[in-house]
Amino acid sequence: MADPDTLRTRFARALEGARGPAGGPDPAPYADNLLTRWQEPQRRYHTVEHLTAVLEHIDELERHAHDPDVVRLAAWFHDAVYLPDRSENEERSARLAERALAEAGVPAAKTAEVARLVRLTVTHDPADDDPDGQVLCDADLAILASPPSAYAAYTTAVREEYHFVPNDAFRTGRATILRQLLALPRLFRTPYGASKWEATARYNLRSELELLEDSPSGPASEL
Repeated sequence: MADPDTLRTRFARALEGARGPAGGPDPAPYADNLLTRWQEPQRRYHTVEHLTAVLEHIDELERHAHDPDVVRLAAWFHDAVYLPDRSENEERSARLAERALAEAGVPAAKTAEVARLVRLTVTHDPADDDPDGQVLCDADLAILASPPSAYAAYTTAVREEYHFVPNDAFRTGRATILRQLLALPRLFRTPYGASKWEATARYNLRSELELLEDSPSGPASEL
């Protein structure tokens, strides 16, 4: 279970690291606002547990990042605005980051970088010379390399978020996403992600796609 006090401490450290010795307002209200967002009732997968997992994966990948605190702040904001029936969640999350971090004392360049990283989660396609983008995207996609039971729980939770989508449409959309992911030359861009997660993630994706193709009446999920 995600611990709110631990998460508040994590946020404060990342914020203080990003804004440097100049300091700024108390981090607590910003952390509380974000935690409230991450606990909204429409969420089943994009919850504080997902946020915690992404932050923990960033810890694993920290040595590959240029500015780990900026990446951590991007993790906090990347799904801060999340409505399953809307397509502009990442853009609205990025704009929230721009407003909140500027007010919280983060320098303009780092605020802009957080917003850029949030927007990058639309495609999860960082450039080869974008180590911070690679770390954030790998951390966000690490769920794909979960053990079978955790992967099944992930697909179930996301399906619940999209409960309003008819089963046939959902299966079709999910199968399309799985094929697109499997067609990518690399799911993970950091050396750690490539060596530790790539093979398992591809196995999970192929297994799910086979189940969808073999059981057209079965459940499905979206990313």
